[in-house]
Amino acid sequence: MSNRPTDILYQLIHSLEKSEKRNFKLYIKRSSGNEDLKIIKLFDTIDKMEPYDEAVLLRKLKDVTKPQLSNLKSHLYKELLASLRLLKSGDSLDLQLNELFDSAHILYKKGLFYQSLRIIDRAKEMAKLNQKYFFLPLLLSLEKRIEALNVTDTFPARIDELSEEANEANTKLDMVTRLSNLSLQMYGFFIANGHARNEDEEEKVKKFFRQTLPSGSAQQEGFYERLYFYQAYTWYAFIRQDFLLYYRYAQKWVDLFDHKPNMIRVETGHYIRGFHNLLNAHFDLRNYEKLSKDLKRFDEFSLSPRVQNNENFTVQSFVYIAGAKINFYIITGLTKEGLNEVPYIEEKLGEYSIFLDRHRVMVINYKIAMLYFLSGDYSSSIDYLQKIINDSSGLRTDLQCYARLVHLLAHYELGNLELMDYLTRSVFRYMSRMKNLTVIEQEMFRFFRNSFKFTRKQLKPEFEKFLDKVKHLEGNRFETRSFAYLDIISWLESKVEGKPMQEIIHTKYLASKRKRIEDE
Repeated sequence: MSNRPTDILYQLIHSLEKSEKRNFKLYIKRSSGNEDLKIIKLFDTIDKMEPYDEAVLLRKLKDVTKPQLSNLKSHLYKELLASLRLLKSGDSLDLQLNELFDSAHILYKKGLFYQSLRIIDRAKEMAKLNQKYFFLPLLLSLEKRIEALNVTDTFPARIDELSEEANEANTKLDMVTRLSNLSLQMYGFFIANGHARNEDEEEKVKKFFRQTLPSGSAQQEGFYERLYFYQAYTWYAFIRQDFLLYYRYAQKWVDLFDHKPNMIRVETGHYIRGFHNLLNAHFDLRNYEKLSKDLKRFDEFSLSPRVQNNENFTVQSFVYIAGAKINFYIITGLTKEGLNEVPYIEEKLGEYSIFLDRHRVMVINYKIAMLYFLSGDYSSSIDYLQKIINDSSGLRTDLQCYARLVHLLAHYELGNLELMDYLTRSVFRYMSRMKNLTVIEQEMFRFFRNSFKFTRKQLKPEFEKFLDKVKHLEGNRFETRSFAYLDIISWLESKVEGKPMQEIIHTKYLASKRKRIEDE
């Protein structure tokens, strides 16, 4: 997939839907003079470009010089945002609240104080109803300016009320800010480092979390306080690989919206993200039935007008649903069904490339690589793993390490023995440098270094010994990371039993299904 284009105007124009382009042209023709209509020509030219090339753009705009082009592009960018604001204001609560504040401020400047206060009251009511407390300090500040500089009939009664309102809003906002900061910091740690790799690293995370978690946050009842509290704990548990706790708080995250359904429209992005984490938790815990059930529910929500009418939500939903579906096919061994989805996923990745960050693409590529690996198509698996290995963003060192490890296994399966010694040393050095070696990985490298000495017949008992060592580590929390990225036990069992890895996994899935039916 090509790199994201760097020109912001090109990005904005190519992100527009047909209705948004049509609205922009109507808006600019109504609001601009003939001299300004040249920006429509600039708009049309960039809209047809693929990819962006400024030299080509200047050749097509013969009456525009290079210094003029910069100003023209800046003007077009501002006009596009203005037209989008008008078009999207009815769909965004934040835009509506900003619009009310702007109107109240204009009326205040004109000396129409009672009209301004009336609009401020409407805005405060809307903000409180939808838990948008971060708007309140701005509205209260304007209201205090009106009351302080212009004595109204309500002035005596409003002095204490305003002070109390402002203090309450600031206290609430302080708690929301601190919890949202903690949530973001936990997420940032995971993106940079992945899971905690040992007890020392986990202890640092636990210490930071305890010290940063605001006192009394667990008792807060406001929507945003609960949301960020659950999010912070979700990431905290995920980093520590406490997958049961991770599941518990991801479920609370989604349940919060189910208990306050009006907030699904207000914070759709957070609702989508909650579903994503819940589906991930089901995957980590091998909750086959719950994964299937919640995936169906999320898929249905992704087809709702709220998601379909917003490209950002459409893209988010696609990425998370694609990842969850691949996860389901991986843990059930249904690789054929999973591989049937790959062409569609690839098509959509290309279509949405302008909206996707590298991290998301890396994760999807790793999951597709694992599908091919399980299916026995090791060459295709290597192709997808190479995309991750070649990435220079510095994101997800854990994913980089396991991409290299699976890449090593794929070459082993292909019988590329002449590469094994070099690859084994290279991957070992890389994972050591990244401090990403668990006991399981060390055992893997030890096995590969010694495997060259054995004949095919002698390898089976060696695989059995390796499997026995790994199974003893299955209950160790700091080793579960390896099982989440690569089902090494099923791989070893496939070697011992002489069966395809996907068959081993599918058999386990069927056994789990039978047990569930028997328990019921």
